[in-house]
Amino acid sequence: MPELIESPTLIEAAGTPPKTIREYVGHVRTGEPRLSVAHMTSPSGWVEPGQRPAFDEFTLVLRGALVVDHAGGRLEVSAGQAVHTRAGEWVRYSTPGPDGADYIAVCLPAFSPDSVHRDAE
Repeated sequence: MPELIESPTLIEAAGTPPKTIREYVGHVRTGEPRLSVAHMTSPSGWVEPGQRPAFDEFTLVLRGALVVDHAGGRLEVSAGQAVHTRAGEWVRYSTPGPDGADYIAVCLPAFSPDSVHRDAE
């Protein structure tokens, strides 16, 4: 039987200024370990520490632009575009543009704070 997920769970975000993470599916909201689906709203100027996560992340930008720094350079992902970052590779996400960004992130396996492996600040 289909299961309605009536609302997301807010998750505390890393980085400054704070962004909003709304998890619809994943460890926190549904107890699902296989994948997580979250809607992020990130203000202009947001940047988080670099990380080497233990999950693949597929990110679809809905509004604004997301910058993804990686060991080989930098990508700017605009509205209507997506990016796939692979487990174990170093990345750092930010939204330096004037509009910030709204985006959907799907992580395989599901995101958890213990699997992000953030850089020491």
